[in-house]
Amino acid sequence: MKVFVVNCGSSSIKYQLFSMTNERVLAKGLLERVGETDACLHHTAVRRTNGQPVDKSIDQTVNAPNHTEGLKLILGALLDGRHGVIDSIAEIQAVGHRVVHGGEDITDSTLVDDAVLGIIRRNAELAPLHNPPNLAGIAGAMAAMPGKPNVAVFDTAFLATLPPTAYRYAVPDEWYHKHHIRKYGFHGTSHQYVTLRTAELLGKKPEEVFLITAHLGNGCSITAVAGGRAVDHSMGMTPLEGLMMGTRSGDLDPAVVFYMIEHGLSPRQVDNILNKKSGLLGVSGLSNDMRDLLLAAEGGNKRAELAVEMFVYRIVKYIGAYSAVLPQLDAVVLTGGIGENSLPVRRKLCQRLTRLGAIANEQRNVATVRGKAGPITADGATLPVWVVPTNEELMIARDTRRIIEGR
Repeated sequence: MKVFVVNCGSSSIKYQLFSMTNERVLAKGLLERVGETDACLHHTAVRRTNGQPVDKSIDQTVNAPNHTEGLKLILGALLDGRHGVIDSIAEIQAVGHRVVHGGEDITDSTLVDDAVLGIIRRNAELAPLHNPPNLAGIAGAMAAMPGKPNVAVFDTAFLATLPPTAYRYAVPDEWYHKHHIRKYGFHGTSHQYVTLRTAELLGKKPEEVFLITAHLGNGCSITAVAGGRAVDHSMGMTPLEGLMMGTRSGDLDPAVVFYMIEHGLSPRQVDNILNKKSGLLGVSGLSNDMRDLLLAAEGGNKRAELAVEMFVYRIVKYIGAYSAVLPQLDAVVLTGGIGENSLPVRRKLCQRLTRLGAIANEQRNVATVRGKAGPITADGATLPVWVVPTNEELMIARDTRRIIEGR
């Protein structure tokens, strides 16, 4: 089976084509500036269907007025004799879509039909920046590949197992029942993949693992996993709650919002600042890229140093809290761009977690980069800290295959 995985933003389409026989990536790419006449297609053919490895990349300017035309251009690249990897669209058996928000209506990946489209559309109120382009991608795939089954894989699905004690806010009951005010959480596909992969690495079944998984990138979230199921999560009704992030503030006294509105900012301005101008960027005044901040901190930039230390401190606080609510803990698992690659951040985390049983091993820390998985603590550590690279696209492809084969 070949599965085409699509992740649509408002002006972009990320994609990968998988051969599910061996879970290999055949091709991948990114179409940027969808909606413009000078869109840019970055396409890489990774492996041909006959098994011969290739590495043919293209970067070209194209006219992609909408997601449908964009997907047609991508399919053209997949079919192209010079850098394509398939001979016919018929080779693609299904299309898997990343969809951010399923609300309380959908708690698993599902085959797309009119009812599912309606649910995604209705939950766009909760994810106005994500669900609409996700819908555009599904519509585009249906138009570009008529008759192909489409599967929606929801960011919120893995987190649907949170109990009411974790997902309810201490607000009037009517707010929850009438306005759906509750914690939903995000990055669920990443946390699910990392949970399954860590269980495999530990030689356990998924239902046997108790983990704290931390997805650390420009967006950051952390999940408490008990028996392979999510039981608490840092992000909330929106991705703004929780850890300090690249440009998001994370946890904040809600009264700050009212205070800043009373001091002249509009609600829209406050929302924009907390989502796009806060976090690492806001504290440092320099960058939302951890690499830039670590370099600046080494050079004596105090604001950059503070931003890094706050980032680490808040992660440690969540790990401590989730350690208290889990009945046992097999490992803390780091993933995402920072979690997988930032040696200084990982080192600082292990040092701060010493009291909980982490024993840093610098040799392992240095060795576990560039897509490698493994522990970065010593063998005798009672709190093992692991690095496990995430693969959301593969998780989407796996779920798509599961849904299609189970029809």
